[in-house]
Amino acid sequence: MSNQALLLLTFALYTVLAILFWRAQAAGTAEQQNRGALGFAIIVPLALHGWLLYDTLFVWGALNLGLVYALSLILWLTVLVYWLARFFYPLSSLLTLVLPLAAVSTVLPAFFNDVHILSQPASGLFDTHVLMAMLAYSLFTIAALHAALISFVEKRLHNAKMPNVFRNLPPLLTMESLLFRVIGVGFMLLTITVASGMLFSENIFGHPLRFTHMVLFGIASWGVFAALLLGHHFYGWRGHTAVRWTLSGFAFLVLAYLGSQFVLEVFLHR
Repeated sequence: MSNQALLLLTFALYTVLAILFWRAQAAGTAEQQNRGALGFAIIVPLALHGWLLYDTLFVWGALNLGLVYALSLILWLTVLVYWLARFFYPLSSLLTLVLPLAAVSTVLPAFFNDVHILSQPASGLFDTHVLMAMLAYSLFTIAALHAALISFVEKRLHNAKMPNVFRNLPPLLTMESLLFRVIGVGFMLLTITVASGMLFSENIFGHPLRFTHMVLFGIASWGVFAALLLGHHFYGWRGHTAVRWTLSGFAFLVLAYLGSQFVLEVFLHR
């Protein structure tokens, strides 16, 4: 089967599941179905999406980190995190929101298929470093979206006009617990990325460590998330404080990678 056919099949499966989840949400049975056959069915488009990502992230033996491919990776990882976490948290409403976005992300490369091949010479250490960085970035993107959702729900908690899908979200304490778990894993990956980049710069990049804007913003983001995790552990930071620190740390990551990448691809066409 060609990649185009797989892409359309993945898009169709995500779309069908999204519709089924929306209907189950309206009927009040989404959580039971998420823990049953409907939830298990997600593994099929998830696996196809993963294969498509693998096939497009590695082009001509090098890493392709074009903007739409990075976005597709982020949404694939988001679905994967929610799919795994459903065994421990009631997350059907979050999957209801994410599945349509994942469907769209699978077809974006067909419309915006510019690749961004990294100029570094092929090496396992370099590829591992970059992939760890992208996984950390993806997890912090999930954390930022999660934090924004928590903030929205807190502000609209007593609003009778809140859409049904938001009314059926998990309890705030459950969402906060998942938020800090995602941040914890993302922080470990970011720590490995920053440490490897600083200690093995010549092996990875072929030159001594340079304090470029990407390095400085990456270190700043690491510091913000480190402070947040320490504050949560020792002082019980949560709620608005956790949301502000999460979004601040993510903003530094955006400045480090996605901001510069957007300018290069959209405005400079590099």
